Amino acid sequence: MEVEILSEEQNPMLHRSEVRFQIVHDEATPSRLSVRDSLAAKLDKDSSEVVVHEMNTKFGMRKTVGYAKVYDSPEHARDVEQDYMLERNKIAADSDAEAEAEEAE
Repeated sequence: MEVEILSEEQNPMLHRSEVRFQIVHDEATPSRLSVRDSLAAKLDKDSSEVVVHEMNTKFGMRKTVGYAKVYDSPEHARDVEQDYMLERNKIAADSDAEAEAEEAE
């Protein structure tokens, strides 16, 4: 899977950058989580700071175009993003993160 950044705009008010990307893949359309991990690696960020909003693949094509938001920290992502989008991208909500931290102790 090859990731290419088409455009990147900074949004300092929300502590994020908004990225349009293109992926060339050999097999079926990749999962949202694998795209998120590849995009995070390409941008040298943690995967919990990347929220993939949309991915579009035309029928029969091996190319996917998408839109993602890359936050400065996972906390900023949890503050701004809606719960369903955090769940879709497997980013723990505040209460889940606190519960996991308590279990680890």
